[in-house]
Amino acid sequence: MIKLISFKNCPFVQRVVGALVSKSIAFEIEYIELSNKPQWFLDISPNGQVPVLITEDETALFESDAIVEYLDDKYAPIETLSAEEKALDRAWAYQASKHYMVQCGTMASKDKDSFDTRLANLSKSFVKVEKKLTGSTFFKGEMISNVDIAWLPILHRAAIIKDSAGLDMLDGFPKLQKWQAALIASGLTDKSVPADFVKTFSDFYLSNTYLASLVAARQIEAKAS
Repeated sequence: MIKLISFKNCPFVQRVVGALVSKSIAFEIEYIELSNKPQWFLDISPNGQVPVLITEDETALFESDAIVEYLDDKYAPIETLSAEEKALDRAWAYQASKHYMVQCGTMASKDKDSFDTRLANLSKSFVKVEKKLTGSTFFKGEMISNVDIAWLPILHRAAIIKDSAGLDMLDGFPKLQKWQAALIASGLTDKSVPADFVKTFSDFYLSNTYLASLVAARQIEAKAS
């Protein structure tokens, strides 16, 4: 059985798990702490980052883009595509993965000015996708594709922020909001993260951050009412 080395809050890992789940590929997962990386992990991860996928023949693969492509090559792809369609899917998926850390930096902002500046930068990617979306259930129609899976971490985290802090990172992007709702309703968000994901996510991003102050204000308001 293949094995995935993971960190619970990592969006790159969530993307790979989403692909594995969507393809019904059996796998086991091991979580490590990035603040205390074991030597065996450093020995197999050239850049010291997760995810790392250990294949059935014990090959250690790294970089989420490469791992997702491997899963398509090794196992049945989610859909049959021409070379051009596959290239376009990879390009739109990259529009998501290159902004994972941008979103993480935004959520980790300590003050409102930093948060607003970083969110404005992140929103540039939302503008592109909003123009591309047609209003269908998912990115390309009624079935989940690799592009949906690539955007899943960003849209999932934005949903948690909205639920917890009352701030919608997708405000002004109605097609993205509809797409986000469809992905969450599909159940793939819950299946692609550990059971305690919301807690571990909140402990990191909703503590000692600007977003934490919004959560606190919301709790005070709720008690007052």
